[in-house]
Amino acid sequence: MRQRQNPVSEFFTGVGLLFRGIGLVGGSPRLLVLGLVPGLISFVVVLAALGTLFFFLGDVAGAATWFADNWSKTGRDLVRALAMVAIGAGGVVIAVFTFTALTITIGDPFYEEISKRIDDRLGGGPTEEQPWRRTLVRNLADSLRLLVFSLVVGLVVSCAGLIPVVGQSVVPVLGAIVGGWLLAVEISGVPFNRRGLRLRERRRLLRANKALALGFGVPIFLIFLVPFVAILVMPGAVAGATLLTRRVLGQRYE
Repeated sequence: MRQRQNPVSEFFTGVGLLFRGIGLVGGSPRLLVLGLVPGLISFVVVLAALGTLFFFLGDVAGAATWFADNWSKTGRDLVRALAMVAIGAGGVVIAVFTFTALTITIGDPFYEEISKRIDDRLGGGPTEEQPWRRTLVRNLADSLRLLVFSLVVGLVVSCAGLIPVVGQSVVPVLGAIVGGWLLAVEISGVPFNRRGLRLRERRRLLRANKALALGFGVPIFLIFLVPFVAILVMPGAVAGATLLTRRVLGQRYE
């Protein structure tokens, strides 16, 4: 059993696993191309939905702050400006999770292949690998469960964003931490499900290595906030998740 490192060291080890995965995929054009198409499709769908939200953001904020209709113009404008920021932030958080869930679902066979090739490079993966048709159903079920939870997180972020000062400082940091955790759980579903380990076992193992998982997931959350970059990073994130999975299971990952 490997010796447990301190949380700060574990966090940066998780960051390193992510960027090593990105490097492995970036150094293999076939793997990169293999993972780009699902991300591109998901990005177009999510961008269209997010663009629609921002186009009608003023109307949505007005409907959400109906109680301020009879306030003074200054007070009404202030609360609706805060509402627009909060709703916009919540929409972006939900968009990140939706992009991830949709991309993994669409690209399941492609990402299974990426994960398998990374395992093969490091000495092999599961001895009894699950067929991709079975893992597709499992990944879809797990993604839907996590997506529902992400909707709740997005709603909380939107509401908390209405709090002056705290909503614009503390809440984004907490959002990145929670978002990073959820993305680590979500993306690692590909290599975990290949091993026949479901969401419950995945969360248990990652919870036991929380700093490592956050080091892997938080940078992904921040990167996914940048348009187009998420498409390029997703294949590498799956490769990094395979390295993360191997590490928490005590398998060779270097």
